[in-house]
Amino acid sequence: MLSLSGSSLKEIWDDLVRQIAISSEVLLERNDQPIDEQLKEQNEINRLNNLIQKTEAAAWKEQQPKKKFELYQKLSNIKKNWRKSHMEKLKMHTPNQAKENYKKLASLFPDAVTETIDEDGNVVRAIDKDVLMQEINTKVIDDNQERYQFTWPDKRKAVVLANQPIAKNLRLEKEKSVGRDGTFGGTDSENIYIEGDNLDALKLLQETYLGKVKMIYIDPPYNTGNDFIYDDDFSQSIFNYADNSGQTDDQGNRLVQNSESNGRFHTDWLNMIYPRLRIARDLLSDDGVIFISIDDNEQENLKKCCDEIFGAHNFIAQIVWEKVHTRKNSAINFSSSHEYILCYAKIRRNNSRDEDGFKRNLLPRDNTDAYSNPDNDPRGPWKSDPITAHNYYAADYTITKPNGVVLKRPQDQYWRYSEESIKRMIANNSLVWGEGNSMPMAKRYLSDVQEGLVPITLFSREFAGDSSQAKKQIDSLFKECKGIFDYTKPVKLILRLLQIASNPDDIIMDFFSGSATTAQAITQLNAEDNGKRKFILVQLPELTDEKSEAYKAGYDTICSIGEERIRRAGKKIKKETNADIDYGFRCFKVDSSNMKDVYYHPAEVGQMSLDQFTDNIKEDRTAEDLLIQVMLDLGVLLSSKVDKIEIAGKKVFSVANGYLIACFDKEVTESVVTAIAKQQPDYAVFRDSSMADDSVAANFEQIFNTYSPQTIRKVL
Repeated sequence: MLSLSGSSLKEIWDDLVRQIAISSEVLLERNDQPIDEQLKEQNEINRLNNLIQKTEAAAWKEQQPKKKFELYQKLSNIKKNWRKSHMEKLKMHTPNQAKENYKKLASLFPDAVTETIDEDGNVVRAIDKDVLMQEINTKVIDDNQERYQFTWPDKRKAVVLANQPIAKNLRLEKEKSVGRDGTFGGTDSENIYIEGDNLDALKLLQETYLGKVKMIYIDPPYNTGNDFIYDDDFSQSIFNYADNSGQTDDQGNRLVQNSESNGRFHTDWLNMIYPRLRIARDLLSDDGVIFISIDDNEQENLKKCCDEIFGAHNFIAQIVWEKVHTRKNSAINFSSSHEYILCYAKIRRNNSRDEDGFKRNLLPRDNTDAYSNPDNDPRGPWKSDPITAHNYYAADYTITKPNGVVLKRPQDQYWRYSEESIKRMIANNSLVWGEGNSMPMAKRYLSDVQEGLVPITLFSREFAGDSSQAKKQIDSLFKECKGIFDYTKPVKLILRLLQIASNPDDIIMDFFSGSATTAQAITQLNAEDNGKRKFILVQLPELTDEKSEAYKAGYDTICSIGEERIRRAGKKIKKETNADIDYGFRCFKVDSSNMKDVYYHPAEVGQMSLDQFTDNIKEDRTAEDLLIQVMLDLGVLLSSKVDKIEIAGKKVFSVANGYLIACFDKEVTESVVTAIAKQQPDYAVFRDSSMADDSVAANFEQIFNTYSPQTIRKVL
C-alpha cells in the first residue's frame, strides 16, 4: 500500500512519482512470477489509478501538467512491463530483409559473427570474412579484385533499398471496389487492385504472399527516352535530372522523365527495376514464373538483371512477339515489328523427371481440321506425317510395299523410326502406303496428340494479337472515349501466357498494370474454363495529360482508367458467358502507417499531450484500416473473407473463418474477451489501450488460458 508524505501538492506528486518508479523496477524483475503474484501487482496499479483520479483536478489547478504527464509515463511503463511476457506487440512494418539475411548467415556460420565499429563510432554487427572463407572453403572476392560482374552506379544502394523496411499500410477504398458479382462498392471479391508505388506495395505484400504467387507478368517502362520512372530517393541527390515532371504520389515520391540526355539514363532505369524484381522473386512460388515485356532499349540490361536475381540457370525463354504487322517506311534503318518477353522460373526443371519447379502447360489446339478418318480407322481421326527426316538417325533398312516395291532410305535423308517401329506400324495398319514407288506416310492420331501443343518462342499476331488489336479492344470498352490509353497490350497475349503458366486456382500478379489488361485476360480465361484465378494488380496513380482524351472524359489518373476497365470488362464477359466467377476487385491504396511515431520510436519522442501518449494510433484511422495492417503483419491474405460481428456492443472482426479475430474498440469488457477466447482463434488482436479497466487486463491471460491457451495474443 502506498503512503504519501509531504505538506504541499508538489511534494505529494514527487513522492508518488518516486514510488511508481520503484514499483516499475520491482515489476521488471518479476516477469516470471505466478499469476496470483502478478494480480497483486495489478492491484497496486489500480490504486495508482485511483490516486491519479483524486489528484487530477488539483494538479491541473496548480498548473502542473508536466508532473501529470510524467506520472502517466511511469504508470504506462508499469502496465507494459506487466504485460511484456504475455501480449506481444505487432511490429506494424515490413520485414528488414538485410537483418533477416544476416540472421540466416549467422545461423549457418555462428563462428563468423563478430562486432566492429562503424564510421560513427557505434558497435555494429558484422561477419568475419576470413572465418567465412574457412567455413565455405572457397574464394571470397574483395572489392579491388577483378571479376565478372554486372554493375552500375548506385547498385549497392538499390540492393539496400530492396531490403529496407517501411512503415506504411494499405487502406481499403470501398467506393472504388466491386463485389464478386459485379456490384459496385462490394468487398467480397478475392481480386486485389492497389494504387501506389509498386515498391511500397511489394514490400507490404512480401510476408503475406511469400511463395504464393504462381505467375507474374509486368510491362515496365521501356526507357525509350520519354518514359516516366520513379525517382527513388537515394539517386536524386547525385545528379539533377534533365526534366522533372512535377508529379508526385500521395507519399511525395517524385516521378521524373528519364530522357536520353540524362547522364544516368540506364542507371536510373536499373535503380528503378532492380529492387522491384528482387522482391518479386520472393513472392513467386517454387513452381512460379515471371514474364517481363521489354524492347531493345533495355533488353540486354534486363536480362543481366534477371540472370543475377533469378539465376541464369532459371532462364526459360526469350519470346519474340510480333507487335505490328505493317512496315514503317519512315524508319531510318529497320522497321521494328517485335518486342520481347523474358521468362524466368523460380526453379527451372531440366528434364521431365524433375518434380520440383515450373511446369509449363501445353497450349490448346485451336484447329483440328487437318485430322480426318477416310478409312474408318477405329482409332479415330488422323493426319499423315513423313517417315523420313533431315536429322541424322542411325537406322538403315529397306521397306517392302504391298505392291512389291522395295524402298531404300532416300539420299540425304534418314528414317525417322526404327525398323522395329515400322514393322509395328505396318502390323497396326498405321501406315498410308500410297501409289507406285511413293514413300509411305505415318498416321498421326488426334487421340495421341490432343493434349495440346508445346509453346514456341515466336508469338505471331495471329497467335497472340498485336498492338492494333489491343487498341481496338480497349476502345470497344470505352466507346465514348476512343484513344483513352496508349500502348496497351492485347488481351490475347496475356491470355496465352496464362494458358502456358497458370492453373485454375493460381494467384497472378502484375505490378505495372497500366490499363489492367491482365485483369481482363484473367477474367476471360476464368469464364472459359470455370477457373478461380485471382489477380493482384498494382499501379501508380500517375496523372493523365490534361490535353488527353482520358483527362477530358474525367479519368485523371491511370488508376481510374484501369479500375474502370476491370468493371466494364467484367460486365461484358458476364453478359456474354453468364459464368459463375469473380468479376470484382477490392481496391486499396498505399498510405502511411496507422501508428504514430511513438509506436515505433518511443524513446525518441519528446514532450507531447497526454492523449498523444496514451493512444498510439492516428486519429483519422478506422478499425478497418487497423485490420488490414494487422492482416499484413500476420501474413493473412488480403483476399480472405472478413465477417463483422457485434459482441456486447463492440465491433469484432472475424477473418478467414475465425483464423484471426480482432477488436479495436475501446472499453473492451471481460465478456467481450471471453466471447472471443471461446471461438478459439489462431490469433487475437486488441488495441494496447482497449481494455475497459485494469482488472480486465489482469484477467485477460486467465480467460485465454482457460478457453483457448493456444491462441496467440497480440496488441497494437
